[in-house]
Amino acid sequence: MAVSPPVCDFDTPWHDFALRDTDGSVVTLSQVAGSCGTLVMFICNHCPYVRSILDRIVRDAHALMDHGIGVVAISSNDVAAYPEDSPAHMKDLAQRNGFRFPYLYDADQSVARAYGAECTPDFFGYSADGRLQYRGRLDASTRTAAATDARRDLYLAMVQIAETGQGPRDQVASMGCSIKWKAA
Repeated sequence: MAVSPPVCDFDTPWHDFALRDTDGSVVTLSQVAGSCGTLVMFICNHCPYVRSILDRIVRDAHALMDHGIGVVAISSNDVAAYPEDSPAHMKDLAQRNGFRFPYLYDADQSVARAYGAECTPDFFGYSADGRLQYRGRLDASTRTAAATDARRDLYLAMVQIAETGQGPRDQVASMGCSIKWKAA
């Protein structure tokens, strides 16, 4: 069942983290934060919503990095229930798709909870001062990719944030698979 998170709660501060990347090194928010803004993406390997747009996620993430925007991807899924989302598989996915940004594993799911992440993909776009300005979709894609000329909502919003410090007021929520929470 598809999940759509709420749209942007403007000016909510980001949440610090220290998570392991696919090589086992600890990466912090301050290490990935960009001088013009930061994009925190919750994704995973197995989700068909992520799979259908992974090439676009990578394209836009790399383009945003060239604009001085820091980018990080985080997987928070329960790997006992979804072994395809394990760090070893994350490393393979990142290498196969040429990630230039860190792909981190949120083993205890505390970062996803702090951010209020609900689905994969879930995009959080922050201004240079760490205030939420975008929480919306990548583009019009759903479980299948939208047309190749679809409006690049996330990219355009993040460029606007980099240039003005403010995100667009009209945002369309992302859609995806629910975060796979561990049993309590």
